[in-house]
Amino acid sequence: MTLSITSAFDGGNIALVSTSGSMAELEIVKDHQSDFYQWFYFRVTGCAGKDLTLAITNAGKSAYPQGWDNYQARVSSDREDWYLTETDYSDGTLTIRHSADADTLWFAYFAPYTIERHYDLVSEIAARDGVSHASLGQTLDGRELDYFSIGTGDLSVWLYARQHPGETMAEWWMEGALDRLTDPADPIARVLRDKATFHVVPNMNPDGSARGHLRTNAVGTNLNREWHQPTPEKSPEVLWVLNHMDKTGVDFAMDVHGDEAIPANFIAGFEGIPSWTERQGALYDAYLAALLKASPDFQTKLGYPVAKPRKGNLSMSTNQVAERFDCVAMTLEMPFKDNHELPDADFGWSGERCALLGRACLAALLDIIDDLRA
Repeated sequence: MTLSITSAFDGGNIALVSTSGSMAELEIVKDHQSDFYQWFYFRVTGCAGKDLTLAITNAGKSAYPQGWDNYQARVSSDREDWYLTETDYSDGTLTIRHSADADTLWFAYFAPYTIERHYDLVSEIAARDGVSHASLGQTLDGRELDYFSIGTGDLSVWLYARQHPGETMAEWWMEGALDRLTDPADPIARVLRDKATFHVVPNMNPDGSARGHLRTNAVGTNLNREWHQPTPEKSPEVLWVLNHMDKTGVDFAMDVHGDEAIPANFIAGFEGIPSWTERQGALYDAYLAALLKASPDFQTKLGYPVAKPRKGNLSMSTNQVAERFDCVAMTLEMPFKDNHELPDADFGWSGERCALLGRACLAALLDIIDDLRA
């Protein structure tokens, strides 16, 4: 049978240029009203027994072409288990090769986290004891911005993910964190819920997620450059969250992301904010040390350059929140590539491993929770 390729589904992204036998030429589609592109997710039908060669010819002009070096695409026959498959990058083309053992296969940049799975997560968590669920407002496409309040403590902890929708590992992380945080028997969760109230937005960019975007919302806005002055027209998602933060205050905040190029889990801080204090810095360092103990999947050797004093970009979430609330804030980054220190030849860095890191991040928070009161 002739290959049939489509991305006309929740979170899909690809454009078919041509097919010939078991070969296909493809292009990733730009985010709407934006030049960003890198996320892909598509289905190939009619491929059983064929040695597929799928060439994404515009990869070299994507948002982060350095992300393709030593990268492997994911493939699945059931959309549950996502395996690494042979991938190489040369002369601006990303080529995926796979010997198909099923009639239909799904290929993706990383294990997808669809809007439908998001709704399943919201329904499951909202039904658990001690959880309050609400919408902070509607997006430009009319979707609700889902929000959970969990715990009764006087400290205010904010966890939010997926400002950049193509960074699906961020919501996989949320699955693990929310599952632990709402477990009535988990001793770490019990203490955290007693000491803090958790404000959780599992997906800050549902429009971009549904549209198959890499980095922007429905009108091409990079939400993580809007925190200094969000607007209802361009960035309502940030506006609703920041307005609610102003009501609750913030003692600790984690913004969860994925990084295209660096093959490791790392955290970026707020060292460049104008009002940085030694207390904030000490708490931040203490959290990194605690997470190093809590998870061998975390490291501090690789990461982003530290901003110079008073040169932090206040349009970014971590810097704006730390400056605005005199708190500890950070950005967690996870890889699209595998974790180079603990590689997995079959699955690479996976949704399951993201969820485990989410659980570990809560364990690390327990180590510093009392110090946040000072």
